[in-house]
Amino acid sequence: MKQRLLFGIMLMMLCTMAMGKKKVTKQQELWPNGEPISEWFLDTAKVDINSLGKKYILTDYGVRQGTCEIQTKAIQAVIDRAAVDGGGVIVVPKGTFFSGSLFFKQGTHLYIEEGGVLKGSERVHDFEIRETRIEGQTCQYFTALINADGVDGFTISGKGTIDGNGTNYWEEFWIRRKWNPQCTNKDAQRPRLTYISNSKNVTIQDVRLINSPFWTNHIYRCDHVRYLDLYIYSSTVDIKGPSTDAIDIDVCHDVVVRGCYMNVNDDAVVLKGGKGTFADKAPENGPCYNILVENCHYGTVHGCMTLGSESIHDWNVIMRNCQADNTSNVLWLKMRPDTPQHYEYVQVENFTGHCRNFLLVRPWTQFYQKQEREDMPLSQCNNISFKNIKMDCGNFFAVEGSDKYVLKDFSFENIDCKDNAKKPAFKNNPIDGMKLKNVVINGEMKTEN
Repeated sequence: MKQRLLFGIMLMMLCTMAMGKKKVTKQQELWPNGEPISEWFLDTAKVDINSLGKKYILTDYGVRQGTCEIQTKAIQAVIDRAAVDGGGVIVVPKGTFFSGSLFFKQGTHLYIEEGGVLKGSERVHDFEIRETRIEGQTCQYFTALINADGVDGFTISGKGTIDGNGTNYWEEFWIRRKWNPQCTNKDAQRPRLTYISNSKNVTIQDVRLINSPFWTNHIYRCDHVRYLDLYIYSSTVDIKGPSTDAIDIDVCHDVVVRGCYMNVNDDAVVLKGGKGTFADKAPENGPCYNILVENCHYGTVHGCMTLGSESIHDWNVIMRNCQADNTSNVLWLKMRPDTPQHYEYVQVENFTGHCRNFLLVRPWTQFYQKQEREDMPLSQCNNISFKNIKMDCGNFFAVEGSDKYVLKDFSFENIDCKDNAKKPAFKNNPIDGMKLKNVVINGEMKTEN
């Protein structure tokens, strides 16, 4: 009898312990649409270059530093040699190395030592023209300083600097724009800093990415890409760096941007996928989804997170635990009247700082060309949520309606913001199904109209 009693007590204790353990098990994180976030997004481990094979130090192979002479051919020869030998790490040692467009191959990686600088040429002549992806279209255009296509597992790392040397390109752009106010980015030809396409399991970590002539980082048709602890900068005063977006994510999925500092004269993280009246029917275009941006710090940027201006369908986007010093817009939804667009399941939470507009939604008509289409879908934004926001805003709610798109199911929870706009927040609200919970603007509790 005593044995049975003891067994029963022990069984109850084991059950209690098991229940206790179950309670402390970390709850599965979910995307805004309810799908589970995979373990890959939670892995904070960085790439160890010692696991990537032989190191090819540029100066050991005749590449010269400290000279303005362009070293493109010599550096490319090292990359090609490493690829033939089975792969390895191209090491930029201390010093400055000037180059035009470089093309990394499968199995090769780039490592820039602290004090090392890979610096782009001031002449667009030194950048090859190839078929590439630019501004939501596939076309012939200038390649980037760093290019990698079909390079699964590619990495860029180190404490050094990739410097786009963009000042002269910027000056020429503003001269062209003064002469022709309709001057586009394609009219003022400039290389990007990095362009990675058709690749997966890519990591760019720790490096300084500065002074890009055009977009700083651009990925196209990639998945499982990580941007970790980067310093991304272009000038936002004096000679400003036009269209120097920090990170352009183009027809990609499963991307994490973590711990980055971004200060550029355009948008920080931008989702792209195509533009034009028939953009949703072109096979080279497509959606962006499963995008996580967290623990980032924004200096001066146009938008912390921008969907558009070349987007078709974006979903499962999270931006959280971030600080903005001087951003024009925190979340910017650009709605092109000439493009069918659908933005859904976007979540912004735990955000602090200063901005001109916290949420900006309005038609985007720069350089657009509307064509006739009988079955043109009506664009829409739905299931957009904001939670735990404390900001000093010029305008918290800068949302415009249109007969070209529908806005529905936006939610705001635990908001405490200053709003310096003349029009009260949420007045003339064009959103169908908006929910407010504990929303305080200028000390006044807001309720749903």
